[in-house]
Amino acid sequence: MKMELTHFDERGNALMVDIGDKKETDREAVAKGSIFMSRTCLKKVMEGSVKKGDVLGTARIAGIMGAKRTSDLIPLCHPLPLAKLTIDFHIFEERNEVQAVCTARTVGKTGVEMEALTGVSAALLTIYDMCKAVDKEMEISGICLCRKSGGKSGNFVNSRISEADFSRMTEKEGEHL
Repeated sequence: MKMELTHFDERGNALMVDIGDKKETDREAVAKGSIFMSRTCLKKVMEGSVKKGDVLGTARIAGIMGAKRTSDLIPLCHPLPLAKLTIDFHIFEERNEVQAVCTARTVGKTGVEMEALTGVSAALLTIYDMCKAVDKEMEISGICLCRKSGGKSGNFVNSRISEADFSRMTEKEGEHL
């Protein structure tokens, strides 16, 4: 199957894709990413003792706000009426890692992948901002689309993410904050 770039006209000019004739469908996307930090910093995040305040609570709000503003941040993205937007965090103490997972849902003519990816990015950048006084060597990595459903292209599941990892990311129990 040949993939074509859709945001350019025949002369190579950037354009917003015309979705006027597309059918509205239920669409959902899940994205994830991680921030790695020092053990001391992770402990402060978990205890809620970072001087700037509730790191994960603030990052959750920032992720939701960022996802809602995706079309203002990413050129050529369509504004979407989001039906659901969640940011969940998982802490992996053995790796000094906080993983952010964003789930975005809409009924529309175009997908919500960019909203999910933007939500994760904004949440992780907020963690960095709130913790940089404690650890300037934090590293953000692994931001990716995990899965998406709906639309003409159908379902997608990222082959680089195991079923066990995906189940752990989406479960609502355990070390989920």
